[in-house]
Parts: sequence; structure tokens; C-alpha cells
Amino acid sequence: MERNIAKNQTAALARARHPMEVLLKQKSEPGTFLKIGDIVDGTVIEKRGSRIFVDLGARGTGIVYGREYYAATEIVRGLAVGDAVTAKVVEVDNDEGYVELSLKEAGREKSWQDLRQLMETREPLTLKVLDANRGGLILEFQRMRGFLPASQLSQEHYPRVEGGDKEKIFEELKKLVGQDMTVTILDIDPNEEKLIFSEKTRETELVRQKLSAYQVGDVIEGDVAGLVSFGAFVRFGEGLEGLVHISEIDWQLITNPADVLSIGQKVKAKIIAVEGERVSLSLKALKEDPWSRVEERYHKGDLVTGTVVKFNPFGAFVKLDEDIQGLAHISEFGTEARMKELLTLGSQQEFRIITIDAKEHRMALGMPASPELQRGEPDRVVTDDAPKTGEATPAA
Repeated sequence: MERNIAKNQTAALARARHPMEVLLKQKSEPGTFLKIGDIVDGTVIEKRGSRIFVDLGARGTGIVYGREYYAATEIVRGLAVGDAVTAKVVEVDNDEGYVELSLKEAGREKSWQDLRQLMETREPLTLKVLDANRGGLILEFQRMRGFLPASQLSQEHYPRVEGGDKEKIFEELKKLVGQDMTVTILDIDPNEEKLIFSEKTRETELVRQKLSAYQVGDVIEGDVAGLVSFGAFVRFGEGLEGLVHISEIDWQLITNPADVLSIGQKVKAKIIAVEGERVSLSLKALKEDPWSRVEERYHKGDLVTGTVVKFNPFGAFVKLDEDIQGLAHISEFGTEARMKELLTLGSQQEFRIITIDAKEHRMALGMPASPELQRGEPDRVVTDDAPKTGEATPAA
């Protein structure tokens, strides 16, 4: 009975301690002052029921109990007396005089600290793809799930889908589930539990090293690795890849790269730009520009016969020969509907040449009896916003 009374008196005294006493106790040695949220290291000195006691040295004794104990069940299960632990301070001095600790919160913060360091050092991580969605892939690192956007995939894994169809891209991404990928951490946000990976970051550095052996103007040999609506990807050198934009495939108008190129086809191309790891290539730069001799064959005012090959909001594209196309501007017809009434795709039609601009690859065509010519205004030019006849433009 007397022993219980003494124990209760001791507990009462502990509860009655003045806050200054806590500060004085913690300041007994330099660097021992604690505050809520601090991450501390200690050693397990006892496991008793649903409590764990931790020696924090000069900072006192820590305790993990209550909801913090049950929240860290998986961690607690593997702990033994003498084990080192890292914990987060949730209460500096409780009613029993202990420093209340959280193992789970400390583990979470320590993980984010580790992730930040890995992001800053760009250390490569080899992780397994767990799942895919329409935007990218799901990976996991140290029990934390992260996202690898499709835009951050390497050239090897990036899904090249004609027209950018999202469902087809999703199908291609699902094929990567279960594979190992070497990635780096691109961004983190502990508050939003956001972890973003990139497969390109490491690849970018390697690509830039390899590209240092090339410069603008070099001619490369490679294979067509992919065809998309806006051009063709050509693989060359040691795993390098460049894009031939649709406007750089040929001097004539190309509406679909697949009409003139095929996967695996060997080609020669000229490097016309290098920006970071992006390489722009040109096939037409290695061909003679047919517009350099256009004025030898065609003259302003000539009547010519051509084939209508394409309509767009600017007018009708007309193919005069294998290399040269002209544009019958929409103003020749008044409206787009009227243009389509007078002309038929694939049909041959007679036109009159209004202007020729070899430097800009432009030839303006008019109907033989156009009002402008009848009024004696043969010098009308195509507006600056109209496309060159060698450029691909969206269909009307």
C-alpha cells in the first residue's frame, strides 16, 4: 500500500513539473534541446506490452505507445532491444516525463529526405513497372509509389502511335508492365505525396555525350525507326535518333510520311539542328531544290495544266509536275464552298500563273478567266499567312 502511494506521489510530481524544468533538463548538454517535429536517433532499451522505450542519450528517454505504436506495427515487429531506431518527436515532455515518439512519421520523413538526396544526385534506380494508365506508368521505390509520365519515357520505350490515339498509346504502355526500367527521380512533393520519375534524364546525358561527335551540316546514314503524322524518326549512330519533320522529307508536298517512307528503310539525312538531345534531320536538303530552276520552266502569265491534289482553308494545291506545286488562293473563288464546286480533287484543270517566288517556294495560280486578270491586276500575290507549296497543312 505504501509503495503504491509513493508511486502515485512520484507521478504527481512529474505531472507538476514547471516547463522551465524541462528546458533546463534538455539544456544540460549542448545540442540537446528538442522540439516537436524533430527527427532523433536512439536505441531500443525495452519492449513492454504495447510500449517501446528508447534511449535518446542526453535528450532523455523516448516512448512509442498508443496509436503511434499500432500505426508502426510492421516496424515494431522487427525491433529488438539494442536496435537503433530513428523517430519523430510528437511530444517533448508528456505527463510521465518521456519524449513521445512516432516511428511511422519518422520513417516517412526519412524516406522523403532520402528521395530528395537521390533527386539531387540523379542516382539511377532500377525499378519494376507495376501498372499503367493513360498518362504513363506506376513504379514503386521503398514502398512509395511514383509516376513515370509517358513524356519522360526513353526513345526505346516511348509509344509512337499514328495520330496520337490515346487508347492505342495506353495499349502500348500496358505492354511495359512487369519490365524493369532504369530511372531517376525528376520531382518530389512530400505535402502532396508526389513522386515523379524520368527515364529520359539519364538518357539525356548519355545522348548529349554521343551527340558531341556530330555537328550541324553532317550527313548521317540511318534506318527509319518510326512514322507519325508529323514526320519520321531515323535511328543512327550508337542508339541516337533524330526527327525528319514532314516538311523536310521532300521538296514536294507530303501529306502522309508513310506514303514515301517505310519502317526499316535506309536513308541518308543532313543534320540541320541540334537542341540538347533533340536532333532535327532533313532528307530534302540532300536533294536538288527544284525551285532553283522553276523560272526556266514557268513564267508569270503562262497558262498551265495541273492536278488538284489538296484543299485547305487557304485554297487549292495544284500539282504541275513531279516537283512543283502551286496554290490557287481562296480569293480566286470567294468562298471555300465555291472552290469545291469549281474544282475536283484528282482532276486536271487549266490555271494561269499569277506570281512566282522561287526563294519562298511559292507559285500563285488563278483561274484563266479570274476577275483579277480581267481587271488587269496580274500582280496579286499570295498573302503571307498562306503556306508555301512545299509545306504540309491540315486538310479543310
